[in-house]
Amino acid sequence: QVQLVESGGGLVQPGGSLRLSCAASGSVGSVVTMGWYRQADGNQRELVARIEDGGDTNYAESVKGRFTISRDNAKNTVYLQMNSLKPEDTAVYYCNARVIGSGYWGQGTQVTVSS
Repeated sequence: QVQLVESGGGLVQPGGSLRLSCAASGSVGSVVTMGWYRQADGNQRELVARIEDGGDTNYAESVKGRFTISRDNAKNTVYLQMNSLKPEDTAVYYCNARVIGSGYWGQGTQVTVSS
């Protein structure tokens, strides 16, 4: 089992920045991939960014050049630095940890981009 706790969401004006954090605990040695997903009202949950154990990253086209995912293995924490935020980035952001054969989700953190 892996437990995930997200933090760092909030209200920000368009063009602003936020950094999300996701701290993992439990069987963290089995985690292969960590990522961030988001779900806006009325929409399906979608991938924002993910990072492999070796450091390879993958981003949604809509956030490329604005968001950066990083991973601190010593702290079992993954971060999502979000810059140049837009109103369409408003959503609940979920941390995900993938192990062979399964996956785990955090409880989500709300990000609202509005003036």
